[in-house]
Amino acid sequence: MAKNRRDFLKLSALVGGSVGLGLMPGVSDLFTFTGKAAKPLRILILGGTGFTGPFQVRYALSRGHKVTVFNRGKTHPGELPKEAEQLLGDRNGQLDALKGRKWDVCIDIPTTLPVWVRDAAQVLQGNVDRYVFISTISTYSDNSKPGMDESGPLAEYKGTDAMKETPQTLAASRFALYGPLKVLSEKEAEKWFPGKALIIRPGLIVGPGDETDRFTYWPVRVDRGGEVLAPGAPTDPVQFIDARDLAEWTIRMVEQGAAGTFNATGPKSKLTIGEMLDGIKQATKSNAQFTWADADFLAANKVRAWSDMPVWVPPRGGSAGFSAVSIKKALDKGLTFRSITDTTRATLDWFRKQSVERRAKLKSGLTAEREAEVLAAWHARKV
Repeated sequence: MAKNRRDFLKLSALVGGSVGLGLMPGVSDLFTFTGKAAKPLRILILGGTGFTGPFQVRYALSRGHKVTVFNRGKTHPGELPKEAEQLLGDRNGQLDALKGRKWDVCIDIPTTLPVWVRDAAQVLQGNVDRYVFISTISTYSDNSKPGMDESGPLAEYKGTDAMKETPQTLAASRFALYGPLKVLSEKEAEKWFPGKALIIRPGLIVGPGDETDRFTYWPVRVDRGGEVLAPGAPTDPVQFIDARDLAEWTIRMVEQGAAGTFNATGPKSKLTIGEMLDGIKQATKSNAQFTWADADFLAANKVRAWSDMPVWVPPRGGSAGFSAVSIKKALDKGLTFRSITDTTRATLDWFRKQSVERRAKLKSGLTAEREAEVLAAWHARKV
């Protein structure tokens, strides 16, 4: 019996580490935490129809919880399971559907504006025991130090009145207000639910359903094969989290009654851009060959990190710690990760089901023509 237990623990440690690194496709199924929760909860999800929301709804239902979603009913209508109750309304003052109802917990997914948190909290206070706010690691003002944890310095709002900011002013600022407003939204959640607010700060969220293509570009491009422009050095770190892992872990945190602030990105151990691209290549069975162009060359040729070369940011100067955020607290609370193989294949499966028009123009990354230009410039440079 003792030997069997030792063997099990060794296997668990091996599989856990391998899943975090994305080296063992398929074994992540061991960690999907299937089955019912110990105690069914009444969960209100504000949003629920965007990227991570549907995964959250389905997982919560599979765990035996009662789920209510509140949204405008305009994004992907009819795609949520019929078991989920839907309330219609708008965060811009149309909150009547939330009045006079009680839930164990509220999960606020899509909010950036602190006024939206304040208004919802005023209606829900006394009728909801706990409040979960999905924030972002963009709340941090200093990305220069690898290993930064949840105590890192936060972005400061320098506008006139944060409560008067709107989606339009956010967009007009080219999203410079995004981090500062998320910080203030966190504070609103903590103000209205002291000691009972859970703040989750995800990094780059990837996987099936991502309309930004900030990861999707790589599986699509690598699957096409041939010479692929790759950014920086193969040893540069990257971090991201599959939307399904984030959604499911959030529900498990709710089940634990967790409170406090947690960074939520991945994988478990350091992952490099070279390992990521190799993993995508293996998953797609591609003949892609990577040509690595250094950060200075890319900048000189107006190839932007993060947008033209998604996922990647050069690990130097003010960005030295951008892709090396500490997730120890989240790991201690059971955050797990699918393999790169799983995320790659699921992303491609989803993307191939989109319309021809949608697939023709990726929202991140380089066009084939632009990539060819940059590769030609790289090969023609004077060494």
